[in-house]
Amino acid sequence: MEFVLLYFVVISAATAAATFYDKLAAKAGRWRVPEKTLLLLALVGGAAAELAVMLVIRHKTRHKKFMIGLPAILVLQAVLIAGILLFL
Repeated sequence: MEFVLLYFVVISAATAAATFYDKLAAKAGRWRVPEKTLLLLALVGGAAAELAVMLVIRHKTRHKKFMIGLPAILVLQAVLIAGILLFL
């Protein structure tokens, strides 16, 4: 169980950092983090962190694929976790 918690802490931190970097890069006109990468990080466990950071720093909040996709990923992950816990 500690491994799972550590995994989510690490993936959440990496996702938050990537989202924050993308915001800074957008403002400075530098290389950006591809949207595919941000969505992949969300899919593998960083959805909550990415959504929280996006809302706080107001980044990608006009993109439907993020504002609809991230909550959808969160619901999917919650159902998956509940299902796993139910059968353990």
